[in-house]
Amino acid sequence: DAALRKALKSQTVSSTVLIIAQRISTIMNADQIIVLDDGKIVGIGKHKELLNNCKTYQEIALSQLTKEELA
Repeated sequence: DAALRKALKSQTVSSTVLIIAQRISTIMNADQIIVLDDGKIVGIGKHKELLNNCKTYQEIALSQLTKEELA
């Protein structure tokens, strides 16, 4: 997964890339994250913003990442 993200990033420097993911680690460095719950947008922002402002994102992140990864 990390190798794929690295290759994708190097090949799409000046492009818009839409990634649909269930794993926070896949998208936590994205410029913008859109959080969906039941087909509705419940949060938009960067990883740290969503950790502070989006309960759904917080729950997902806490279930997938360690405290060190969240820092």
